[in-house]
Order: sequence, then structure tokens, then C-alpha cells
Amino acid sequence: MTKHTLAVAAVAFMCSVAVGQAHVTRIEVLKVEPVPAVQAEAVPAYERISGRFYGELDPRDPKNALITDIQLARKNARGLVEYVGTFSLMKPADMSKASGVLMYSVVNRGNGRASASAEGHVSLVSGWQGDVIPSDTNQTIQVPRAKNPDGSSITGPFVIRLTGQTGSTATLTMPRGNVTPYPPATLDTAAATLLSAVSETPMGVKGLVAGGVIQTDWAFATCETTPFPGVPDPTHICLKNGFNPSLLYELQYTAKDPLVLGIGFAATRDLNSFFRYEKKDDAGTANPVAGAIRWAISEGSSQSGTFLRGYIHLGFNQDEQGRIVWDGSNPHIASRVIDMNRRFAMPSGTVAMYELGTDAPLWWEDWNDTPRGRGPTGILDRCRATQTCPKIMETFGAAEIWGLRASAMMVGTDAKADIPLPDTVRRYYFAGAQHGGGRGGFSLTGEAAPACELPSNPIPMAQIRAALLKSFVTWVTTGAPMPASRYPKISDGTLVPNTNAAMGFPRIPGKPMPEHLQRPLIGYGLGSHFNYKDGSGYLTNLPNVERAFPQLVVKVDADGNEVAGLKSPLAMAPLGTYTGWNVTKAGPFKGQLCGDVPTGGFIPFAKTKAERTASGDPRLSLEERYRTHDGYVKAVTTAANSLVQDGLLLRHDADTMIAQAEKSDILN
Repeated sequence: MTKHTLAVAAVAFMCSVAVGQAHVTRIEVLKVEPVPAVQAEAVPAYERISGRFYGELDPRDPKNALITDIQLARKNARGLVEYVGTFSLMKPADMSKASGVLMYSVVNRGNGRASASAEGHVSLVSGWQGDVIPSDTNQTIQVPRAKNPDGSSITGPFVIRLTGQTGSTATLTMPRGNVTPYPPATLDTAAATLLSAVSETPMGVKGLVAGGVIQTDWAFATCETTPFPGVPDPTHICLKNGFNPSLLYELQYTAKDPLVLGIGFAATRDLNSFFRYEKKDDAGTANPVAGAIRWAISEGSSQSGTFLRGYIHLGFNQDEQGRIVWDGSNPHIASRVIDMNRRFAMPSGTVAMYELGTDAPLWWEDWNDTPRGRGPTGILDRCRATQTCPKIMETFGAAEIWGLRASAMMVGTDAKADIPLPDTVRRYYFAGAQHGGGRGGFSLTGEAAPACELPSNPIPMAQIRAALLKSFVTWVTTGAPMPASRYPKISDGTLVPNTNAAMGFPRIPGKPMPEHLQRPLIGYGLGSHFNYKDGSGYLTNLPNVERAFPQLVVKVDADGNEVAGLKSPLAMAPLGTYTGWNVTKAGPFKGQLCGDVPTGGFIPFAKTKAERTASGDPRLSLEERYRTHDGYVKAVTTAANSLVQDGLLLRHDADTMIAQAEKSDILN
């Protein structure tokens, strides 16, 4: 052994002694509740355990050092950073009936609870989002704020956007209604900028009202009971002449005291590792499922799914001892990497202006991101290096293509060719489905979407996803193959540009067309202290819109319905056109895609040939398609049974859908 090798070995040994202390130190059980068996659904009796978990992180450990600002967080006497979160665990009352699977569900903005299952899985949820306000029912985590070494406040640029405001006082809320945890560094309005606009393009160009910048007559204050300038308050602004609900207001200010939100990734890693591997905590409290867990799987929808993508990308699926945490993961209706590991992050954001999350790689296999100059990258890079990658089941639908920039997951930022899927990834696309799926059923009456031009899209996705999750668990635990991936591709002509000519969308009298409606994939300039590949670091200026990258959409048939992906019985026996897009009726975003989280649309078919001929509708009527009510029920039955045969629908869900079709008034 050379002197150099000995030196490296010595350094490695010292590092192994210095780090590796971080873990869940204590589990505090607050409540144990029996959950009766559900005989009709073959669900055994369960036990719900609610409590808190306490943990420590060593900022010197490379597994933790990539957490933005962890070095600037408050430390205990041992130099470790502490956190405390809540959890809810559901386990079979008789653990001999446990399946051996730990199913971790990522809660959405703190909302969610552990659940019982017929399979006997152990279910776990926990707090991970440090800016969620605690309540009696949600899951939260307390993380420290970052401070300069001398104890002074860290500051940085921040922006808050407000729409639909009335009255004279507005709460400073981040996306999805969370009150901002980032107060202004000063209440002097001269150090901030308040804009008002009548419109804004998808690329952020504003149509400012006369004057544009509101120079005076506003304050960081509440003035609901005290006239302007009101009572000073860092979480509100008071506008002397009141807010106009038809305008967009944008507040740009310097914020202080950022939360170290990336700790939520490490806390989730350590809690799952504890329940999977440990017998007891440091105080001797027993792990209630010790020795019962053979496999661990995670799943999360929308924001929760973006958490999973970020967690895997940053390497948190390797625990402190180098073991794999989750054997499988299902990011559902999630097409970005959550904006959580940067200074003044906004994990509740979606894809509205200035909200980040598409800067890191969005694809699983390594792909050369030449348009953004970032070289070959992929979500699985870190876990491949440590051999801790989970199997992946990626599920999403049309709304993610139209509004959440999911095209890039499949074709990158140049949209020239399909990016291959790794052998450990399965992808399923829900044709025509809106975000999270619709209410289902078989009706010509769409659910109202008040802000949008079209009724809401009823295409469901929960039932097919349930069947896929069942197959996914089997793939993870036994290796048995899943149904083949189904999604649109450039190579088969089903993924095309967002033009009427390429899509083939029919002209339906009185209804909007989707050409150029897709929300742009924006490239922001975020400064030299932002790590684009990881979505980490900090901004020195507000996001600067630099350019848009090409995206694609799914080709449609003569009815306007998508031709690629998985289709529910309602989509296979359609009652109209089901879209992943809708159009905003009024306000500063009039004519643009409806909703930050996109709402899909529904355009019913005419009932008879005479009705469609009179209106000029090019799509065949229900009468021409199915002839009678029995003909329609037969079409739904055939569709449902074919999905069951392919392992894409559970028998009881198929029977429920067939019964709904029989009871419907379609052609009846």
C-alpha cells in the first residue's frame, strides 16, 4: 500500500468516525387507536399509531451536506442539526397478517393520513414540509432557520403574486394559500416594489395599469379595522384605495430568515429507515413494526410526487448506513422536481410565473441537456452511483402535458427524439385525463369549472392506477412483470407539436381550439449561486425569464380525443371530447390555460344526428355511435373487461363502472 493510499484510507476512517451520527433519535407515541376490520372489503383489523419523531443530522456527512444552508442552521452541543416531525402509522393489529410491505405515502401540503389495506401493508405518512402551519389533523415538521455565522439575518429576493383580491388588506400568501414564512427584512415600502397589471402573457410580459408601480398609498400592514396606513404587520399589505379583483398584483421584496426546508428530505429518509431496519430508538422505545418489513415503497401525487422526484435525484434513497430506503416509488401526476432545496424555497408552488422546479433534469435516463448547456444528466445519477435506486412507476395524464411541462420528461428540452426509459422504470400515460382525474360516471353533464370556458373533464384515473399499484407491488416484491409501459412517443407519431394541423383537433362550433395553449417551459436566469442541476443554492435576483424550450402534445383522433396511452372505459366509449386543457374566461390570464394546476375540459357529443347536423358539429352523435342505451352499455362492458384482462383494472372496479353505465340515462 502506497503512502498516498494510506493517507486516503486514514482520511476516510476519520471521516467515518466524525460523521454517521445522524438518525431518528426518538419516537414519541402520542396515541394508539384500534381500527375495526372491514369485512365487505376484506380489510383486517388495524391499529393506528400517531406520534412525533425526533432526529439529528450531521452537516459534515456528504449525504446531508447538499442540503442548502444546513451549515448555517442552529446546531446542538454535538454539532448536529435537530428537527422534529409528526407521523401516522397504520399496521395490522395481528402482525402475522402483515404483507411485509411498508407503503409510505407523501402527504400533500401536510394533508393525508395512513390507511388500512386488504393486502396487509403497513402504511406510513409523516411531516416533511417545514413551511406548513401545524393543525390538529395535519402532518408537519419543524426545521431551523438559517442565520449568518454572527447570528444576523440572511436575506434574499422574494416575490409574491396575488389575484382575485378584494377589500383593502391582503395576506401575503405563497402558492396554494400558505401564509409566507419569509417576512420582509424591513417594513419600509421604499425597499419593496408593488406592481399591478391588467394582463400577463405566459412568458411573463405584463400589461401594467396606468402608473404600473404603486409608489405610495400601500403599507406592510392590516387596515381592516384601522384606516390606512393601518397596523404594521409583516404578513399583510394594506392598499389605501383597495384591491381590484380583476388585476394581478406582484410584490417584490427582500425576505429574511429562510427555513432550511431541504431537511424534510433527510427526515423522510431517516424515518423510513428507522421503521424498516431498526429495533428501537436511542431511548429504548420499540419500533412497533420491527422485523416485519421486507420491502418499502413510496407513492405521492402532484406536489407529493414532485417530492419523490427530488428525493431520488438528490440521493436520499441511501440511508446513513448506506442501505436502500425504498425499493419502489410511484411519482403520480408529477412532472417537476420539487422546489425545496434552495434558500427561500416554495415547495407548495406549481408552475406559475417565477415558480421553479423544472431546472433540474426531469427525465430518468441520462440525457445530454445541450439546449441548457448542462451536459448528460438524469434523476437516477446519484442512486446509481450508490446502487440504491428504487424501481419506478411513473404515472401522469393529459393535464401534465398541457400545463405541467411533462413533455420534457419524455423528449428533453429540445423535443427532437424520445429519451429511452431505463429497465427499472415503467411509464403509464392516462389519455385525456385532467390533473388527478375526474369524477367518473357516465353522463353528458360535465361538472362546472367556474373560471374556465368548458365544464370539467370527468375521465377518472384512480381505478386504473389502483390496478397498476397492485402490479407494481408485485413487481417490487417478486419480480413478476408489470403491464408494458404505455405512453405517447415521437417515434410512433403520437407526440406532436402544439398546432391544430399536427394535433388534428376538430373545429367544434362555439368551442375553443388548443393551438399554442400549452404552458411554456421557461428557462430562467437564476444567478451564479444557483445550482441548476440540483435545483439548490440561492438566488441573488428575482427569476429572469430568458427563453422558452419546445414542447409537444398528444395527437388526437377525429373526435379530439387522444390516441396514445391508457384509456378508462369512459374514454374507450366516449360521450364527448375529453381534454387536458381548458381556457380561462376572464381576468389577467383570459384566453390562457385555465388554472395553475390545470383543469381539463369536456365537450359532449350531440345526442342525435339531426342535432349535430343543425349545429355543424363534425363529431358523430351518440345515436350514430351506439344506437341504443344497451349498445352503449355493451361498449362500456367490452372496454372494462378488456382492461381487466390486461391487468389494468380490478374486477370490482370494472363491475362498478358497468353498473354505472347501466343506470345512466345515455340514449335511454
